[in-house]
Amino acid sequence: MAKYSYKQMEQRKLDGKLFTDTPRALVKATLIKLLVGWFNRSWAINIPKRFILEKLIFKKFGISWIEPPFNVCVGKNTSIGNGCYFNFNTTFVDDGSITIGDNVLFGPNVTVITTGHPVHPELRDKGAAMYCAPVTIKDGAWICSNAVILPGVTIGENSVIAAGSVVTKDIPDNVIAMGNPCKVKREINDNDKEFYYKDISIEYGKL
Repeated sequence: MAKYSYKQMEQRKLDGKLFTDTPRALVKATLIKLLVGWFNRSWAINIPKRFILEKLIFKKFGISWIEPPFNVCVGKNTSIGNGCYFNFNTTFVDDGSITIGDNVLFGPNVTVITTGHPVHPELRDKGAAMYCAPVTIKDGAWICSNAVILPGVTIGENSVIAAGSVVTKDIPDNVIAMGNPCKVKREINDNDKEFYYKDISIEYGKL
């Protein structure tokens, strides 16, 4: 690729154009990974330390909880709202923008990816060229264990992505989706208020 400055290359990312890492971008990413390493080795009771590191690693991190270990590429391209919970081994491939709303749940081993490579090998050989497309996960979504969210995807409000799914296209609000590629199975309905798992009913008034 032609030589671009750091700012020009960052703009190419935003525009969805092919880009390669610049020395400045690699240094910034390495410093963030150092902070992530400190977080992952921290004691669970050291909440003030974790709180400070979360603010330094991410673009925005609300009143939420992330279990170590987790991984990021950039950190500062990811925004996280309030009331979220991220289980072990969350990975954010966030060369591009990741926006996560409020009250979002991640199961273990969830991967969110904003970055891809050209299919043709000659293009991949030109400085490991990449492109980005933003990912948005809206309020109340639940991403179950081992799911993979691919570039350019939006997950709708309150929707559930079943375990092991590979999400290649947008998922609307208030549905259950599953599979590889992930497809909508059904809408969330009033029956889900009565039965929380198979035919086991909720004991209202006893919780």
